[in-house]
Amino acid sequence: MAKRKKKSQNKSSKLLIYIAWSLASIALLLSVLLAGYYFGYENAQTDVIEQEQVKKDKRLELLKELKKSEKDKEKIVLKEEKKDNEEEVKKRLKEVIKTVPKDLVSATHEYEVTEIPKPPKAIKRKISITTGKPKLAIIIDDVCVRKQVKAIKNLQLPLTMSFLPPSSSRPNSAKLASKESFYMVHLPMEAMSFTAEEPTTLYIQDSQKKIAKRIDKIRKLFPKVKYINNHTGSKFTSNEVAMNRLINVLNSHNINFIDSRTTAKTKVPKVMKNYGLKYISRDVFLDHRMDKAYVKKQIKEAIRIAKKHGTAVAIGHPHKNTLLALKESKKLFDGIELVYINKL
Repeated sequence: MAKRKKKSQNKSSKLLIYIAWSLASIALLLSVLLAGYYFGYENAQTDVIEQEQVKKDKRLELLKELKKSEKDKEKIVLKEEKKDNEEEVKKRLKEVIKTVPKDLVSATHEYEVTEIPKPPKAIKRKISITTGKPKLAIIIDDVCVRKQVKAIKNLQLPLTMSFLPPSSSRPNSAKLASKESFYMVHLPMEAMSFTAEEPTTLYIQDSQKKIAKRIDKIRKLFPKVKYINNHTGSKFTSNEVAMNRLINVLNSHNINFIDSRTTAKTKVPKVMKNYGLKYISRDVFLDHRMDKAYVKKQIKEAIRIAKKHGTAVAIGHPHKNTLLALKESKKLFDGIELVYINKL
């Protein structure tokens, strides 16, 4: 009996050991599975975050590309618009030129035809009290062909004609001037921007020798010249060094310079003062706009300035409406003395 009981207990102990090992194995297996799951989950979570970041980076890159593309498109559109505007300006310029009589077309000035800014204001002057009549000198620039000379002289007014130097398009300007007892030369000078540049323009970088050579030629072409004014010249007259060179040469030829004042930044007053010379400049542009009513209004303004300061200088051009306005304004000159520029 005792032996059976002992065997039974041994079997129970072995069974318990097996069960214990089995449970331990199962526990170990579960631990391994849980650990694998945990680490796998962590890795998977990291992968998901990285994938999301990659997607986010791609979206940002795409947005940048889209913005860049939009900017490029905008640049292209602006460039096209600018091109269209330039074409429109050229078209309108051609239309304006067509309205001017062919025999009165002369060198284009530096003001834009399609959008004309106000011309530079005249220099401030002191109010003068004169015993005689106020004097007004009217200069007609850009004279270069016979029809213009004839039209100006037909007005029977003492208007100072300023002739452009000869060129291929106006070979006879010097010959026409030689027949006049008094005239000026309208000297082409460098502008800030040109709509049409003259072939014999003086530039700010021109040396003293080159300027002297040019004025020598002008003197040979126009032997009676005593007065010169600038054609365009906003860049040249606003450069003190260039104007010093020119005035030095003109002074040696006993030629006076009249400032057309195509720029408010003109250095001519300062240069003339340094040379001890009298500064004379344009007070009024008569035909900054070419309609007759405007020219008449500017003639009245020139007369008003002459009466206030004793003298005034107006500049016009041989356009049809300018000449008609002068003809129809003759009675307005009764209260002043209309004179050539050398009588101021």
